[in-house]
Amino acid sequence: MDEAKLREKLGKIEALFAGATTEGERVAAGEARRRIQMRLETIEKTEPLVEYKFTLADTWSRKVFMALLRRYDLKPYRYRGQRRTTVMVKVPRSFVDETLWPEFQQISSTLRTYLDEVTERIIADVIHADSSEAVEVAETKQLGAGRVERDE
Repeated sequence: MDEAKLREKLGKIEALFAGATTEGERVAAGEARRRIQMRLETIEKTEPLVEYKFTLADTWSRKVFMALLRRYDLKPYRYRGQRRTTVMVKVPRSFVDETLWPEFQQISSTLRTYLDEVTERIIADVIHADSSEAVEVAETKQLGAGRVERDE
């Protein structure tokens, strides 16, 4: 997948959650965002805001989620002492359940697939063609030193 296809796919995801019904609506990503924003404003008038705590797995997921919150004029924050992977936001429950979280999951999955493809291609081109997983072997009992462990 190239970058143009990625952008197109992300636009279609947004249009899907905006309730686009025609091809013309699906193409108009700006209109889709406006419809989602209007839906959120309507929901906020009838539902209480709930404080959500989202714990995201990695920096990439957090960046995507923060951008999505800001796209809909939601104000992400975290409390002093919370990890950087924690994102707090006050938002109506139905918006999270029906729009925000499902849209985030689809966008995140799409971006992860794209990044995985790019990473694999670059590793194969620049470092080594074989980027397969390590072979699994039975563990042997070791006497004394000889094993060093490192974590990223």
